[in-house]
Amino acid sequence: MIFNNKTVIITGGSEGVGAATARMFAEAGANLMLVARNKKNLDAIAEELRPKTKVEVFVMDVSDAEACVDVFKKAAFEFGRVDVLVNNAGYHKRGRVEEVDPADLGRMIDVNLKAPIMLSRIALPYLREAGGGAIINVGSLAGRAPIPGSAAYAASKAGLRSFTYALGIELADSNIKLAVVSPGPIDTGFIMADIDATSDLTFSQPISTAEQVAQAVLDLCGNNLRELPMPKLSGFLTTLMYLFPGLNPAVRPMLERKGAKVKVELKAERKRRESDSPDH
Repeated sequence: MIFNNKTVIITGGSEGVGAATARMFAEAGANLMLVARNKKNLDAIAEELRPKTKVEVFVMDVSDAEACVDVFKKAAFEFGRVDVLVNNAGYHKRGRVEEVDPADLGRMIDVNLKAPIMLSRIALPYLREAGGGAIINVGSLAGRAPIPGSAAYAASKAGLRSFTYALGIELADSNIKLAVVSPGPIDTGFIMADIDATSDLTFSQPISTAEQVAQAVLDLCGNNLRELPMPKLSGFLTTLMYLFPGLNPAVRPMLERKGAKVKVELKAERKRRESDSPDH
């Protein structure tokens, strides 16, 4: 797809899926407004991409309602329009609900669900003024099937998925596309840096790259899909699980054994890479 002279706002745009998405939109010619809390990382990706396109950064916490309004004002001022919003920023504190601090439980809802709802609402007048556009939400397979140790996170992503479908119905007669990409585990620090706390069930599914998820985001801007679970087989499995809830406890032990084996292999590979590093 070509996005020449179009403006894309990406939350969580400083690393991982957000940075990969920024690179792909830059290659497609889009102007970029990158949003994150870490100014150093934002500036780094901005400097990388400025030879290819126009890039502005906005340092903010997506749970800050006033900042959510201001980022659209800045994007419109700098670029004259807003065409795409990518709600990618996420927060995950893993653990059993009774063991996770209540503040962290609330933050998962604030960042993963409340913020995309607010940002989407703020985006709509800008997208209408531009003649249409897209809101793409980065969900998770956890929002389609329960994951032990991720109850609040799964709830936030399930809510985001439901919001995407519901708002899509409300906007059916507009030129504004609503869609959600629902990936399984992704090879980024979001999971890999917290591998011991991540459930074995998570690693029972194929691991996607940040670039694969970013490509899905771009594809969803122009196709007719409302949701893209990935990988495809994992999406099919989660569909079966929510259509037939009794299937989950029946297959979970097998999947957890598979995931535990994968986790051991990933940790061993990481240890080998670290030992081969020049710093060691």
